[in-house]
Amino acid sequence: MATLSQTLATLSFDNGTYRASPGDDWRQGRTLYGGVQAALAVAAAQHAYPDLPPLRSAQVAYVGPSTGDVEIRAAMLRAGKSSAFISASVAAEAGPAAQALFCFGAARMSAHRHAAVPMPRVAPPDACESFFHRPHAPTFSQQFDGRRAGGAKVGSGADRPELLLWLRHQDAAAPDGAASLLALGDAPPPAAMTMFGAPAPISTMTWSVDVLVDRFDGTGWYLMQVIGDTVADGYSSQSMTMWDAAGRPVMAARQTVAIYA
Repeated sequence: MATLSQTLATLSFDNGTYRASPGDDWRQGRTLYGGVQAALAVAAAQHAYPDLPPLRSAQVAYVGPSTGDVEIRAAMLRAGKSSAFISASVAAEAGPAAQALFCFGAARMSAHRHAAVPMPRVAPPDACESFFHRPHAPTFSQQFDGRRAGGAKVGSGADRPELLLWLRHQDAAAPDGAASLLALGDAPPPAAMTMFGAPAPISTMTWSVDVLVDRFDGTGWYLMQVIGDTVADGYSSQSMTMWDAAGRPVMAARQTVAIYA
């Protein structure tokens, strides 16, 4: 299996373009897993501009299927005293695959602090059932260790679309930082899939991520709650929240997902 650290190590630069070879271990149906596309895009941005402060937010649009090797072009849009905006375009064999916009920002002194994102009370990972070892799990899911801590089961015909999962990278060498965060943060299936009665295709269209920490442990356990706020007309809008094992909020995100059920 080509792990995250091995996949990131394939990133090379030539004539203004970064290239990477994720391989079939990162496939999700007929395309490349969205989380690893985002991870490669932010890694390319950080390679291109090595003095960037921590990642604060990311917006990713998945505009087309991604197969085979990928090419990434990163461009600085603006840099200020404490922040920088970088765009990154991802292309594959079939053409444009993803377009990302990253905001990086240095920490500043502030007189104010507030966090109203309490972590749900759940059992520890070792006391929860395995999640990804289930029928019809996509190929990329072998990259992660997942435990179901609550919510409904995928394909259970649930009335409330919610998932509550412990997650970590299987890769013991997963690097600390933004690439590992984005690669892990997209790992849960859409919460709408808990409403399904039979397997059906899905496709993430857009992903907006707020990063709430300066540092991310690439090998730690993280709890993710995914809630389908609306499911209708072939689309789902969902909220996603991640906490570390100590209960600190790490990521707040939203996704628009196309569902074919």
